[in-house]
Amino acid sequence: MGGFLSMGGHGAYIWPAYGIAVAALGGLLIWSLRARAKVQRELQDRGLDRRARERR
Repeated sequence: MGGFLSMGGHGAYIWPAYGIAVAALGGLLIWSLRARAKVQRELQDRGLDRRARERR
């Protein structure tokens, strides 16, 4: 297991790179979900969301 984690001596560079990539993807996911929620709220406020149309 130690050999896998050390990645042949390059683990000190590889694992932080994986961490940065995961953090960036997580940040993009959160940002996208917040933007989607904002657009849905704006559409709902204007009465243009799908649920409002189905009630008519």
